[in-house]
Amino acid sequence: MSHLTTRPAAGEYAPYYDLYIKNIPAGHNPLQQLHEQPLLLKELLADFTEEQGLLRYAPGKWSIKEMLVHMIDTERIFAYRALRIARGDQQPLPGFEQDDYVPASGADARTMESILHEYDTVRAATLSLFESFEPEAFERKGTASNSPTSVRALAYILPGHEAHHVHILQDRYLSMLVK
Repeated sequence: MSHLTTRPAAGEYAPYYDLYIKNIPAGHNPLQQLHEQPLLLKELLADFTEEQGLLRYAPGKWSIKEMLVHMIDTERIFAYRALRIARGDQQPLPGFEQDDYVPASGADARTMESILHEYDTVRAATLSLFESFEPEAFERKGTASNSPTSVRALAYILPGHEAHHVHILQDRYLSMLVK
């Protein structure tokens, strides 16, 4: 999958997603990062209690459980977008409002174990999907959230989005627990 080591061009995604795409090292296959990320995430969360899963780094911010479910929801949505675009679907795909999804998720009432099980299930499905695509599928473009979007860009955005939230977990949440 050497075709994936070339970053998507500016016209393949909305400029906002630079925030995530920059989290993939140059020349690195984003699917490899999707394979590696669960190990890091589980290492970071290995000793978390249910109470710590409810931690918020500031009033009005998501709990750790809510952030994890947000990552899962986003992965599902972006993988669905990739499927539709890879199959040549040219129907514009709508955006979603993350701040509406999180409260409706019921994340804080769930166990960390159930959230991490769902994470594993979704990640396995995402990898299976992306690894099934022929090289030309990654070049296909569609429209998502009113912006051009390629399957290659989505392959970068997905692990980049998780990397973004893992940085937040490390910088804002875990620093509160070390004190």
